[in-house]
Amino acid sequence: MGPGQSGHASPVARGVNQPGKCAQYTREAIEAGGVTLNRHGSAKDYGPSLKAIGFIELNFSPANGYAKGVVAIIDGFDGHPHGHMMMYDGSQWISDFKQRTFYPGPAYRKAQPSYSVHRFRTLQAQAPNTTSCLSWTSTSTFSSVFDK
Repeated sequence: MGPGQSGHASPVARGVNQPGKCAQYTREAIEAGGVTLNRHGSAKDYGPSLKAIGFIELNFSPANGYAKGVVAIIDGFDGHPHGHMMMYDGSQWISDFKQRTFYPGPAYRKAQPSYSVHRFRTLQAQAPNTTSCLSWTSTSTFSSVFDK
């Protein structure tokens, strides 16, 4: 079982809404899958911790949209120095509340700060090709614990 595959319902999925807890709730959802993230004082600082447990940063926007379990980190800006951290549940972004849009509120939508998007990487064997005896592909098997 990988990060986020435990089936554990987050506080948000249970109807709890506590502003200011985005990093905590997203971290707990990831850790429910059996990994431990380094703790940070700000949501915007979780990128290296995600990388350390096997997440890769996407440098593109998927044509078919984001997959369930993708984590986004939004940089801080004036009035919101800690940034924001959230996870996609397959239909919407969830953090310390169920978001209407990618950016979590009017100030974020107005400022549109930089962000990074991360998915969990696993290796899966494929049939050998003519240039090597074994090739590997990266797939996203991360599923959100925000599910009920």
